[in-house]
Amino acid sequence: MDRIVTCVKLQKELPGLSEPPFDNPLGQRIFENVSKEAWSGWVERLKMIMNEYRLNLGTKEAQEFVMQQMEEYFFGQGSAVPPGYVPEGQAPH
Repeated sequence: MDRIVTCVKLQKELPGLSEPPFDNPLGQRIFENVSKEAWSGWVERLKMIMNEYRLNLGTKEAQEFVMQQMEEYFFGQGSAVPPGYVPEGQAPH
């Protein structure tokens, strides 16, 4: 049976993650406040961020940047879209 959380991102009660995504305070906060559906949205945003910023997650700087973006995505104003980013299938303005 799924664990239900009041999702901070989607503002409704939904099934939560089965375990914290990281073994740190942010991972625990996500576990307690983020739904599986919102986490899936983050995974898609992360792919875009990694590609647009050409991040190498093997570096501490890239890992810290991703953690900052994740915290902003769930608990702040939303993570920033990279400058000049055009969603796939849309023509640039």
